[in-house]
Amino acid sequence: MADDNKTTKTEDASTEVAAVVAKDIYGDKRQQRGGRAPRRDNRRGRDDQRDEFEQRILEIARVTRVMGGGKRMSFRACVAIGDKKGSVGIGLGKGADVTMAVNKAVNRAKKVMIKVPVVNETIPHVVRQNLGAASIVFKPAKQGRGVIAGGVARVILELAGIKNVTSKVLGTNNKINNARCTIAALSSLRVSDKKSKVKEVTKETPVAGESAEKPKATDKKIAAKK
Repeated sequence: MADDNKTTKTEDASTEVAAVVAKDIYGDKRQQRGGRAPRRDNRRGRDDQRDEFEQRILEIARVTRVMGGGKRMSFRACVAIGDKKGSVGIGLGKGADVTMAVNKAVNRAKKVMIKVPVVNETIPHVVRQNLGAASIVFKPAKQGRGVIAGGVARVILELAGIKNVTSKVLGTNNKINNARCTIAALSSLRVSDKKSKVKEVTKETPVAGESAEKPKATDKKIAAKK
């Protein structure tokens, strides 16, 4: 019995020593499973950032490249993204499969985002844009009119957050060229600054009760001599 007690005591002592050594080497985080919680929170934050922009696929095409041993097949994707609050962008991507091409297009679209000025849920003025063979006209519309557009122009306008506008595609039917022309037209929109104009007018207008022309010093001297 005594021998058994001695062996159990030595085993307990050895386990305690091993636990202390493991604690010194690995620390308490090895035994705590809650250490991965911040990583999950970071992943959720990344998912929220990814879901911040809504994406629409404008065109998917299968393209080929002639190589020395034959033809190499790949996919090309044109994607438009936007937050419906004035930010919108388009991107092109190529990949071995559709998923890879779409991911590349989305990443490129995020790098070339533009800010579209929206006034009363429509554009501030009429704009006509020509880009290559594409030609597009955008006109502001009243509230309740809706988006009068078709093809890729409608998708980009909706992603930009414009709810009332009238448009017409006059040139080519190529989706990529029309998408680029639409982005160029939206980037050329400007909003007039009325406050600066009011300040300039107030500086130029004379104060009430004062004459527009002040008397010259020579006139005062002539009057004093008389």
